[in-house]
Amino acid sequence: MKAIAILLLSAAAVSAQKVDVQWDKVERVSKTTATLQVVVNPLLRPGAAIHGRVYSELQKLGADYVRYVPWVPYPRLGVAELEPPTAEKTSWDFSVIDPMTIDFLNATKGHPVILNFSTIPQWMFKTPKPVTYPVDPDQVFWDYTQGTELRDPTGKEVGDYYKRLVSWYVNGGFTDELGKRHASGHRFKVDYWEVLNEPDIEHSTTPEQYTARYDAIVGAIHGVAPKMKFVGLGLAFPSDNPRMFEYFLNHKNHKPGIPLDMISYHFYASPTEDQTPEIQQYTYFEQADRFLSSARYIESIRQRLSPATRTTVNEIGSILAGDPNLKTPIPDSYWHLSGATYAYVFGNLAAMGIDIAGESQLVGYPTQFPSVSMVDWTTGAPNARFRILELLKNNFGPGDKIVKTASGNAYVYALGTINSKGERRLLLVNKRDRDIELTLPQRATDIQFVDQTTKAAPPAREPLSGDKITLRGLSVAVVTVASE
Repeated sequence: MKAIAILLLSAAAVSAQKVDVQWDKVERVSKTTATLQVVVNPLLRPGAAIHGRVYSELQKLGADYVRYVPWVPYPRLGVAELEPPTAEKTSWDFSVIDPMTIDFLNATKGHPVILNFSTIPQWMFKTPKPVTYPVDPDQVFWDYTQGTELRDPTGKEVGDYYKRLVSWYVNGGFTDELGKRHASGHRFKVDYWEVLNEPDIEHSTTPEQYTARYDAIVGAIHGVAPKMKFVGLGLAFPSDNPRMFEYFLNHKNHKPGIPLDMISYHFYASPTEDQTPEIQQYTYFEQADRFLSSARYIESIRQRLSPATRTTVNEIGSILAGDPNLKTPIPDSYWHLSGATYAYVFGNLAAMGIDIAGESQLVGYPTQFPSVSMVDWTTGAPNARFRILELLKNNFGPGDKIVKTASGNAYVYALGTINSKGERRLLLVNKRDRDIELTLPQRATDIQFVDQTTKAAPPAREPLSGDKITLRGLSVAVVTVASE
């Protein structure tokens, strides 16, 4: 009897390694775009050592819906009016903001983009005393966003600020509070404007406050850019804020005519300080599964209250303990684990019907979340996280048919798709740092992959002739399966 049990267990183990794809059972037509976010920091400024390489790589990638975010820790790089207007003058100044923004818009020309100047000028909030900020635009400063109540409770002041900011980039300039014209000459096409960032952290914003500020900003921008669309929420901790979704997505809580084009929220896997890389591989995917459960719940709220509203999960990544100023060396395996986590989340979001899955972030470095970087901050060269996005972006996209798929192995994620050319492609993600052998449903013709042998090089490609493959540890692979 023992021998029979062992044989049965062995047979089950062997059959469990086979990927099962039912190519004739389409479960969804994908809407999902793989993309990234670009967070403004000094290494993106003209003259920085990696500036040219980074923008060149962004342009070559050619992604749609790249999110551009000047934000909190560098007030001079993201706030265009740092002081309140007086009877004699205003403080509007784009001299250090424009060069990076123009470089970004040129690098993404021909692709839809999402801009988010996320930081409201601090003087618009009630605080016990004025908030000072560094004179040096490159000096990191984390205490800029103080206060919870706007000094103008109607929201007109903050709406007018964003109206002028948008006009600077899309309408060639604006007229300031004193009636003076400021000409930019810019007439860029900006498809989406995201309203603020992580309001559940910044200014401890309530659902009612955020919705009122969103309406004030969107209403003002619509007056100068009537074709622009908008992204709302941008929550850091969506699992903790179901009421934010319930309140914001209820059209009854908005002023008449205010559009709810798209919502956004974020996910980062975060290990504890005592977790080694060997343990982190378990933590990341367990946290990803919990996030995906939250995303399904959020989807049920969206579909009930505002089904026409789209969704972007526009910050997907991982943050090591010690960031934003991590000083310990980051092992090469980490970049592959983080990239594999993004690929896993991307595939599941595509199967769920999410519109955009954005990896975070293009450039990080010590003081600015080095463990979230997609490039080497000393050279600007892409790392494995960038290469995995490149692999996904070039092989999967809106219009693909997602078919019923089961990996047959608990540690391998599989997603079968058929593209518009009829090509059958299989996304495979090895969730463990060890080799795993798989049997494919049909003969495969080639495999593209990023793993710890390719390191930071572009995705490798190899021909295949059978139905057996070995996925190396933390590999992300795209297999083309023969139509038989």
